[in-house]
Amino acid sequence: MRTWLRVAAVAVMCAVVSQGVVAAEFDEAPPTELIAVDGGHLDWPTMLRVLRDESVTVRLADSARQRMNTTRQGALDSVAAGQRVYGWNQALGPLKDRPLEPDQQREFQRRMLRSHAAGVGPMLPPGVVRLALVLRANSMARGAMGVRPEVVDRMLSMVEADVLPLMPEIGSLGTGDLQPMAAAGLSMIGEHNPVLFRGKQVAASMAFRAAGLPQQFTLESGEALPLISGGSVVTARFVEAIDRAEHDLHGFAAAFALFLEATRAEQGAFDERTHTERNLDHDIDGAGDIRSMVCGTEWMTDQGRERSGDAHPRIQDATSVRSTPHVIGGLRHSLETARDIALREANASTSNPLIFEKDGGGYEFVMGGNWAVTRIGAQIDALNAQIANLAILSEGLSGRLLEPKWSYGVPANLAGGEIGLNSGMVQAQTVAAALIPEIQVRAHPASTMSRPVKGGQEDLNTMAMASMRNLADNLDRLDIVLGVQILMGAQAVDLMRERMGELRLGSGTEAVHAVVRQRIPMLHDDRYLSPDVDAAIALVREDAFTPAFRAADQTRCAA
Repeated sequence: MRTWLRVAAVAVMCAVVSQGVVAAEFDEAPPTELIAVDGGHLDWPTMLRVLRDESVTVRLADSARQRMNTTRQGALDSVAAGQRVYGWNQALGPLKDRPLEPDQQREFQRRMLRSHAAGVGPMLPPGVVRLALVLRANSMARGAMGVRPEVVDRMLSMVEADVLPLMPEIGSLGTGDLQPMAAAGLSMIGEHNPVLFRGKQVAASMAFRAAGLPQQFTLESGEALPLISGGSVVTARFVEAIDRAEHDLHGFAAAFALFLEATRAEQGAFDERTHTERNLDHDIDGAGDIRSMVCGTEWMTDQGRERSGDAHPRIQDATSVRSTPHVIGGLRHSLETARDIALREANASTSNPLIFEKDGGGYEFVMGGNWAVTRIGAQIDALNAQIANLAILSEGLSGRLLEPKWSYGVPANLAGGEIGLNSGMVQAQTVAAALIPEIQVRAHPASTMSRPVKGGQEDLNTMAMASMRNLADNLDRLDIVLGVQILMGAQAVDLMRERMGELRLGSGTEAVHAVVRQRIPMLHDDRYLSPDVDAAIALVREDAFTPAFRAADQTRCAA
């Protein structure tokens, strides 16, 4: 994966100027570090910091400011010379052939935002909104959109002051960020769309006043369309999804280690030699992840299987167990590709039209389709397929633990006390099973389902936001499926421990088991299980197993 470094890191205090009684309702923002936006060097750690950190300080780099001023003047000169430009002196969509008079162009910016802010549904998470604003600012900083630096300054000042527009997630076709960013634009100029200000929903004017920012901001000719015509919202959501999927991969590794130990699985399927022979780097790494988690195990040995009473030759485990390195490898590959595409999108001019310097001097606008997040949409669907596959695998493995024949002697239903009188965890497992059809339905690729709109002017749409909503929903469901597997795996280990005597679990497995038992006690006689399931899901969503995963990686076992 390419690395995009060169973000300045200077410790500064984020000072938010407050006024009057309104400011007294909000807490002061903590210190943070400066992020310099120049259009070409947003890297992955910086995007994650913007996504997660409620207090970030972002500035437009001086080099980008100069570039933007130069191209802005070139854009104005080109329009003054008579070039007809979409969204500048021409209307939009099916009305693109309608000219706008010079005295209409400023008012057109406001009306564009009003007409496009038609989205509905759940609001995007604050971290996604914050990252979307920074991504849009970074794209503008490249200078190819012809907007003033003051537009970027306004957006970044909102991020710094924690003034985050409410942005509905339903309405975008992936043909630009039209609806959600139009809502953000209305907040930005001080109109009616409300904002979150340090976690509280208020009118934009109130938030700006409390933050010491001008309550109104005027967009000049040609500046509204670059705000909404791009892929920054989808990209921000995609970055969040990639981050979540990476954490879920660690959660699955934790759950799988518990499963392997409880069933005293054969280790041959994870032997480095067989994966090297397949010659797929991500599969090799996936097998290495598994070996690391169970490094030092005495349960997954001939001695361990004999101690547990597993008298018959195992030969090899079920397909699901043996194919797990390949499932992990496929997800690893999708995540690597996804990060690369997201980084490219974050450091690109994703709008229409764009302004370029001509060879003979002067500037000209070029109308194109850089707003289309076609590749991201396709990659979202590809990642969603891998997420669905992991969920199906996880649910199947947890189901195996309920049946002694399939688990090689783990007590039926994972019942902790008298079996029959106690029903164990069979209904916890059905929670995961109930979600699998929903996951499979939502894994259908929305990128294949384009709809023509706007009188045929937009006759091919990426549907990337629909894909993104499906992926986000499936990540929520995967958290639950993994939580169930972790809960059941820890119970299975405890039920087998008495038979295994002094034999040791792998170091990673023992660490994972300890994390679970700090929050959830072993099930003896049946009890109210919903709190246990909820607690296990919370461990996944809190990324509680990543430290154990990383510690195991440092002590990776040889083949």
